[in-house]
Amino acid sequence: MYRFLLTRQWLLLALLALVLIPTMIELGFWQLHRHEHKVALNSLVSRNLKADPVPVASLTSPGHTVPRSDYWRTVTATGTYDTAHQVVVRRRTAADDRIGVHVLTPFDLKGGGTVLINRGWVPAAASQRAFPDIPPAPRGEVTVTGRLKADETTGSSGIKDISDLPDRQVMLINSAQEAKRLSRPVFGGYIEQSAPEPPGNSPELIEAPDDGSIGPHMAYAVQWWLFAAGVPVGYVVLARREKRDRVAAAAESAEQPSATEPEQAEPAAT
Repeated sequence: MYRFLLTRQWLLLALLALVLIPTMIELGFWQLHRHEHKVALNSLVSRNLKADPVPVASLTSPGHTVPRSDYWRTVTATGTYDTAHQVVVRRRTAADDRIGVHVLTPFDLKGGGTVLINRGWVPAAASQRAFPDIPPAPRGEVTVTGRLKADETTGSSGIKDISDLPDRQVMLINSAQEAKRLSRPVFGGYIEQSAPEPPGNSPELIEAPDDGSIGPHMAYAVQWWLFAAGVPVGYVVLARREKRDRVAAAAESAEQPSATEPEQAEPAAT
């Protein structure tokens, strides 16, 4: 009764099931790996945010590439702002998703060297080619605390770098690019300022990264695996239903008299 499984329609359905099962299993593992990556990232963020602050010069130097293990480490820097050479980083969002710019200011360290400091978010100017109003940075020697971040690239950020921008506007925070523009060495990476709070909360300091949310990736992984398990179950259910329908149709056909079968003559009355 299952010979219908060898028909073209059912063979194609079986082939589709054989393709779907490993695909769904692989998608489940992909979501599992994303979950594991998120858990590991949260652990790194939490550990580095809770670590004691250290001088920025102990973790980076001119031309240094900030390793992943040092992302979001709390660092301190003492020196003076070089506001004459500050730039704005275009197309950045505030905590409430308003579009604006980040204020990137070179900071000359007391012990020598220059590090970039992302002072926070301000609204963009009315025209994209105009330079926005930026609150002045503190004068004189100050101590800044913030999170150490790695240089941004198009590959790591997904942001396309644009070369023909107006003066003092950039797309990426990149120490090598700024070192070339400033004609002096710049420490690798940059500091995302967290203290002190600027007067009037402008620029708006960037919020610390979320280290508590793990996202829905594990749920998606389980969902894909359930789908994969459901494919053969569904195939069996459909096959059994088809068999039942065929058996019922055969029985109904057998109960109906043939159209060519002669009628039996009634016996004569006596």
